[in-house]
Amino acid sequence: MPIDFSLTEEQRQLQALARRFAKEVILPVAREYDEKEEVPWPVIEKLHEVGLLNAIIPEAYGGMGLKMLDEVIVGEELAYACMGIYTIPMASDLGITPVLLAGTEEQKERFLRPLTEKPALAAFALSEPGNGSDAAALKTRAIRQGDHYVLNGTKMWISNGGEAEWVVVFATVNPELRHKGVVALVVEKGTPGFKAIKIHGKMGQRASGTYELVFEDVRVPVENRLGEEGEGFKIAMNTLNKTRIPVAAGSVGVARRALDEARKYAKEREAFGQPIANFQAIQFKLADMLIGIETARMYTYYAAWLADQGLPHAHASAIAKAYASEIAFEAANQAIQIHGGYGYVREFPVEKLLRDVKLNQIYEGTNEIQRLIIARHILAE
Repeated sequence: MPIDFSLTEEQRQLQALARRFAKEVILPVAREYDEKEEVPWPVIEKLHEVGLLNAIIPEAYGGMGLKMLDEVIVGEELAYACMGIYTIPMASDLGITPVLLAGTEEQKERFLRPLTEKPALAAFALSEPGNGSDAAALKTRAIRQGDHYVLNGTKMWISNGGEAEWVVVFATVNPELRHKGVVALVVEKGTPGFKAIKIHGKMGQRASGTYELVFEDVRVPVENRLGEEGEGFKIAMNTLNKTRIPVAAGSVGVARRALDEARKYAKEREAFGQPIANFQAIQFKLADMLIGIETARMYTYYAAWLADQGLPHAHASAIAKAYASEIAFEAANQAIQIHGGYGYVREFPVEKLLRDVKLNQIYEGTNEIQRLIIARHILAE
């Protein structure tokens, strides 16, 4: 099989569209929405206009049908401008993916098509206040009553949770069964007993809405169940195996922005009678940033390619997510160091890069969990 690292003409056009959008639409308002801690609906509306919102929805249901590599190409560009704003469409794709993986044709038509007809979002609700990385230890209960489930419980740290048209909620029919008792239910916005409470005071990614979701005797039709009872955990894990790859792409975008800001400042800032870019200590920092960016991008592309080919990719997505988020955090950290005291204040963008990308090491599975996945892959051979 030949090795080809070039993008197709369509992918280059997609990259150019996303890069232009990031520069012209996201960059000018990124700081504003970070400080206001508000979801930038004008940006979401424009994403919809250009076809970059919910773009993984297949053409059969009104979407663009982007493959994973296409999604990665777009994600790097959007995150370059603002990781928090990029998390909004990324989290919507996270919600869409279980429907793509396990939904019937009727469910795909019913849930996905409306997301292509207007600026609208989906969400994914697995985490709870007490289960953290132990995803099988769900306390949210789904009790079958005739042709409905009655849902009770709380979900935590849910991106888009208050804005989404619907949320894929993972609950248990019996906590003693752990992963074998999990069910995936699509809960629609406005369903009686369903409440979303916005979480304030986040360190970063403040333009993305993060919510606590509370379910009190919420009646969900059985026809909203994805797959069968007991298949919910598998659906959740298969979803995350795919959607960790766009997190890696976003991390590459942040790291690239950190390098650009650091290089620009190093060329302008003078010390001891010359630009600090002339000093080897600064040059080595810049070189290390580029080493990380290039290797993280290549491995992220590889993980995306595996996913697009339908090949096993769980460990590859874990490697991409863990490595890219860590090199991005280090790139942002070194960009602040290069800026010195100016890097520590909001007048310059590098402090925001660090705040934003820290979350990439935590959500969609902490990097400790990624290492567990990778280790299990090693030991299974």
